[in-house]
Amino acid sequence: MAAQRLEPHLVMADERGNIYDHPDLLMVCRRGAQWGLPRPDELMPLPEESELFLLPGRRAVGLDPQSGEIESQEELAVAAFAAPAHTLSAHPAFKSDAHAPLLPLFAYGAVGFARGRFYVCARKVDADPRQQFRNIPRRRIEKCARDLLRDHPANRLIRHILDNCVARYDCPAARNFALGRFEAPLPTSRACNARCVGCISAQDKDSPLTVTPQCRLTFTPEAAEIVEVMQLHERRETGSPVYSFGQGCEGDPLINADLLAESVRLFRAGGGRGTVNCNTNASRPEAVVRLAEAGLTSLRVSCNSAREALYQRYYRPVDYTFADVRASIREARARGVFVSLNLLFFPGVTDTEEELAALARLIGENGVSMVQWRNLNIDPEWYIRLISSGQGDQTCAVPPSMGLAVFMKRLKKLCPWLRYGYFNPYLGDRAEISAPLPGQWAMPEPRTRAFCSFH
Repeated sequence: MAAQRLEPHLVMADERGNIYDHPDLLMVCRRGAQWGLPRPDELMPLPEESELFLLPGRRAVGLDPQSGEIESQEELAVAAFAAPAHTLSAHPAFKSDAHAPLLPLFAYGAVGFARGRFYVCARKVDADPRQQFRNIPRRRIEKCARDLLRDHPANRLIRHILDNCVARYDCPAARNFALGRFEAPLPTSRACNARCVGCISAQDKDSPLTVTPQCRLTFTPEAAEIVEVMQLHERRETGSPVYSFGQGCEGDPLINADLLAESVRLFRAGGGRGTVNCNTNASRPEAVVRLAEAGLTSLRVSCNSAREALYQRYYRPVDYTFADVRASIREARARGVFVSLNLLFFPGVTDTEEELAALARLIGENGVSMVQWRNLNIDPEWYIRLISSGQGDQTCAVPPSMGLAVFMKRLKKLCPWLRYGYFNPYLGDRAEISAPLPGQWAMPEPRTRAFCSFH
């Protein structure tokens, strides 16, 4: 007997914040500009440690299975913020009021209710438990933080990580540092050479966003302070220590390339072991060379798109181009550095034929080893308007999406060496790399239907 098809119902909320499901209407989700029912391969039970958001000024919509019509409700739309290690494959569908406020910088997943539980359009992309805290009492984290502050009173970087990132922002990386496990954050840079639309630590004065989830670092640590953090983490995380420059509370770390190179060199010269990683926009190839020569293990390069025009509209680079990003990846791979893409996935825009072709070329031609499937934290309607701007008087139709699962499968077929995940992996001191060197790979041009070019 065939299993009954899962058909989650619409989830909505009243003005008091009470969340409930509609007895008749089905859940509708959004991919780019397209609305539809969730695909069978993208529904999963809402993971533990996820959150539900009410969407102000946005009315819930659902599908009447009898008439086939979309019906709008007076109640508010609801979205899910999926726990780390999960990538969203669809946004919630809703009807926005005329003066609906801009949504804060979070990721908004389509959520429904069926068989006594919530379901979300998402996919688990990493089995690593490093950002799971449900079995760790808050008081334990706070005690560890107090002990570290007591034992290292003069280190400003330790104080920033614990007083700001743990106590104020509940940053998962900072909490792990307090606990002495997994990956230690190493924020170093107050400045940035990109003006990302969705920057979580700083916005331009003319930005419509009035609040950012974090505040930017207010000082530049010294190399000795950075090395002390690394050595402390190495003593406590003896199995698989990872140290990462480039955090949400700072600008881009390559702005301080000399400081980073000196810190890595001192750490390695003192016998420092483990994976030294840099999360960056990869804007400065010469800085990547210096870091690689100093002992960098891995480079994680953030991008919202492998298409230059879309990249430009979101990152708004100040003194670099997308060609510099590609050059940085090549320099890193040529020097034995493991390169990941921090792909800011946006359903309905990232998972299209045009993006698949561009992303495969970026990966294969430059020697990328891994894709980390992260969610783009942004108001979905705002992002669609952003990437569709600058097209003259013509409306730019977003091409049909193939869905996250199919997109991942097809990308892996084009680049079979690729590793998938969500977190920076532990690679030892030096990674074993199977990705081709720059110039060793070529892909036949895929057949794509012309919709609207962003090139």
